[in-house]
Amino acid sequence: MSNEPTVKRWTAKRKAAVVMDIFKGKTTLAEVARQHDLIVSEVESWVDDAKRSMESGFKARPKDIREHYEPELRETKEALGEAHLQIYVLKKSSACWTRTRTRKFAAGATR
Repeated sequence: MSNEPTVKRWTAKRKAAVVMDIFKGKTTLAEVARQHDLIVSEVESWVDDAKRSMESGFKARPKDIREHYEPELRETKEALGEAHLQIYVLKKSSACWTRTRTRKFAAGATR
């Protein structure tokens, strides 16, 4: 084991620093795993995640993606609101119809 303190929680920032060291050739997967008492496959998964994130980062900026989906999100929210309102009205009208029918039945039964 090394003299470095044991890391109890691997934050994204810590993982990124380790992965950058691997990318720069300062260390290897095996060395990182050995130094921090990790499984090599775990460190490999960090590297794979970083590669995927970098690739998507080059495809489009998050701001562009947000602008692309905002109109669709707005339409979806409006449709959801309309559906919610329709359900509310149907429930209220059903409850009202049931009360009216129950009163008529009760009035006819007492006669």
